[in-house]
Amino acid sequence: MKPRITVITVGVDNLEKSLGFYRDGLGLPTQGIIGTEFEHGAVAFFDLQAGLKLAIWARANISHDAGIPLGLQALPSSPSDTT
Repeated sequence: MKPRITVITVGVDNLEKSLGFYRDGLGLPTQGIIGTEFEHGAVAFFDLQAGLKLAIWARANISHDAGIPLGLQALPSSPSDTT
């Protein structure tokens, strides 16, 4: 089986405003925000092309789901990034 990407997830600070940007600004098709009945579950999906979707999800909810504190900064990718 060949590896492939089917969903790209982007963490956003404001789900409703981001929905407006991707739906109204870029014209991407969506059913809107779903999963609001679940704590930390609200997400919006957009169809990009056959077999590929974009998901926007609140950063706080991604943080909760991944068990990573919100605001945790990435480690430097190389020693020169620390200077």
